[in-house]
Amino acid sequence: MLPAYDLLRDRLHMVISDKAEQGHAVEGLDAELDTLPDSYAALAELAGRLADLPLVPDWPYVEPSELDDIWNEADPKRPLGAIASVDMDDSAKRVEAAFLGSVCGCVLGKPLETRLTGEEIHVGLEQLGEWPLSQYVSERIRGVLPRVHRSWPETVREQIVYVAPDDDINYTIMGMLVLEQFGVGFTQGDLRDLWLRHLPIMTTFGPERTTLLKAGAHSLKGSPTVTGGISEEISSWSEAINPGEELCGALIRADAYGYACPGRPALAAELAWRDSRFTHRRTGIYGSMFVAAAIATAQVADEPMAIFETALRFVPQRSRFYERVSDCLDEVQQSSDWEEGYGRIHAKYGEYGHCRNYQEVGMLINTLRFAEDVGHGICIQVSQGADTDSFGATAGSLLGAYFGPGHLEQRWLDPFNDDIHSGMAWFFERSLSKLAQRMGELPKRVAAELESP
Repeated sequence: MLPAYDLLRDRLHMVISDKAEQGHAVEGLDAELDTLPDSYAALAELAGRLADLPLVPDWPYVEPSELDDIWNEADPKRPLGAIASVDMDDSAKRVEAAFLGSVCGCVLGKPLETRLTGEEIHVGLEQLGEWPLSQYVSERIRGVLPRVHRSWPETVREQIVYVAPDDDINYTIMGMLVLEQFGVGFTQGDLRDLWLRHLPIMTTFGPERTTLLKAGAHSLKGSPTVTGGISEEISSWSEAINPGEELCGALIRADAYGYACPGRPALAAELAWRDSRFTHRRTGIYGSMFVAAAIATAQVADEPMAIFETALRFVPQRSRFYERVSDCLDEVQQSSDWEEGYGRIHAKYGEYGHCRNYQEVGMLINTLRFAEDVGHGICIQVSQGADTDSFGATAGSLLGAYFGPGHLEQRWLDPFNDDIHSGMAWFFERSLSKLAQRMGELPKRVAAELESP
């Protein structure tokens, strides 16, 4: 019943690759792994060493994963409280618009979520006579692209009749649930329990699936003892055999925390840290904090680029994330249109493809700079390729929060027939509009909690 040796070796090789990317000294470890005997004890010993590898001597970055250390490395002049006054009724409508924009962006991107570049998408849509993208993707796309996503029967425009299940949407709902049930003081133990209750294993990927599997195994011995809001076993879950700890899985879980904190990017980033630290490290955490802070800021911002300039103040300034996202900001500022912006970003960061954060966050910035409204913006985002559904969803949240209600044409929502299929267990809301209204209550809920003695 234990994992096969080949599976463990494959995952440890991926962890070693991740460690090299993070600046750790990994020389000889792949070869050592290949020569280890088929022994769980030997593999576990190596996994333990991987969790505590030294950095190479000339590594120029400082990338902590604990919150106090992150704050010590972030902009010391970052705003710690509210950055603007907020009309809660306006915020509720903005959050509804953000969630609906996120759903539309996700569905728009799903048929194309097959590691395509922007160039491949451009060529395919041009062959169909549908470039630039301006509506949900046609099922005819199967004839002109090298591959389409397996969800296409539910997500191409000729066949959409509801919001199809998707992990990006699930995680936004999960963020809503944790805030509804536990408030801003939620713990990672609370997250664990909600994940076990609501997330079928096959609706998760990467570190989320690893964490859920471990949580399920630990549940066999009953509820663990929790001290200080987090059990010892949870704190170690992402320290050993957890490849992908810097991928975008934590970033796509950040939306609800940004929704709930209009004009409070510091609080949004802190909530996103608590969620992301459950599964991710370093860049994986920073991406989540950045997006939550950006969505919180977008609700009160007057100018798109200021959203991201503010959000960057909440991540470590000596990190790869800060360096590369700052560069993407500069590249987008120098661009005359979104296609030039994409070309500049892809030329520099195209190696960071599907789920790898740097290029995709740069493309988010590009989208917000040139979007005319929510629908136009999600089309820009998806047209840039890579993780089209996840970042289509994140772009939709940012666009809806920034533009507010009235900037998403009804034609984007009509195909869903006000019906959403989340695929979650023990979650029964099927009305998209009611779920959006429920999201819209988060800012008032959090404000009331902050005001209570």
